[in-house]
Amino acid sequence: MYQAGLVLEGGGMKGVYTCGVLDFFLDKGLEFSSCYGVSAAACSLCSFLSKQRGRAFHTNIDYAGDKNYCSLYSLLTTGDLFNVDMCYYQIPDKLNPYDHETYEKYQGNFYSVVTNIETGEPEYIPIKDLHVDIEAIRASASLPLVSRNVEFRGKLYLDGGISDGIPLKRSIEDGNHKNIVVMTKEVGYRRKPTSALSLIKMKYHKYPKVYELMRDRHIVYNDTLDFIEEQIEAGTTFLIQPKKKSDVGRIEKNVDKLTALYEEGYRDAESCYEELLAFLKK
Repeated sequence: MYQAGLVLEGGGMKGVYTCGVLDFFLDKGLEFSSCYGVSAAACSLCSFLSKQRGRAFHTNIDYAGDKNYCSLYSLLTTGDLFNVDMCYYQIPDKLNPYDHETYEKYQGNFYSVVTNIETGEPEYIPIKDLHVDIEAIRASASLPLVSRNVEFRGKLYLDGGISDGIPLKRSIEDGNHKNIVVMTKEVGYRRKPTSALSLIKMKYHKYPKVYELMRDRHIVYNDTLDFIEEQIEAGTTFLIQPKKKSDVGRIEKNVDKLTALYEEGYRDAESCYEELLAFLKK
């Protein structure tokens, strides 16, 4: 196991890119002492840490056309675009069983990044037992406007990407002097202001911090991109990200597009493998 932080950005269905990277890591037996997953990446980390190669990818594509997985039907009937019962209970318990025994052997730390909608602060919830902590994974991936607020241990949460989309600073604060960052946004990307602020202000009128976070999200995110570049230049951070913009949408159902992006992630990780090893061993 390498003493390093693995920091994974979310991105909805664009997260299949990260699935490809993680499956390459599994093929090479790479393990990291600390892992931070935001939104869809928190879900993908579950399968990576249970060493179930291909599971995260197939969870995304096998049910792409099922209205009970991700659909307007689910949003209208349950309040969640991604159906909670299917995603967090039916799939891991029955349809594509999760290997809890292998996960429990992981000797490192796994944090699901969530946003406390009352305080507006990011929280980094340690995942110890996924039988118990699965709601923290759900909270991290609960997108604003299309998900219900998630109550976990007496607090209300939404998507971790609202407050800390790429938690590299947190990993450094936790003592990780080397970090591998996997992004789903392409080289040269800069986030623009959120267009749905009026809807957000109306829906979350009881939780004004959500509006403030979404209003300033592009500023915080772009500052994080600058920080990542600084850390790369300092030799403390290794970045893997798509080289070009993908035509995969956040809620993509085209299996061919999803498969191509997954394969791109695998190839990108493969192409920089020797450089990554040199980074980890120096």
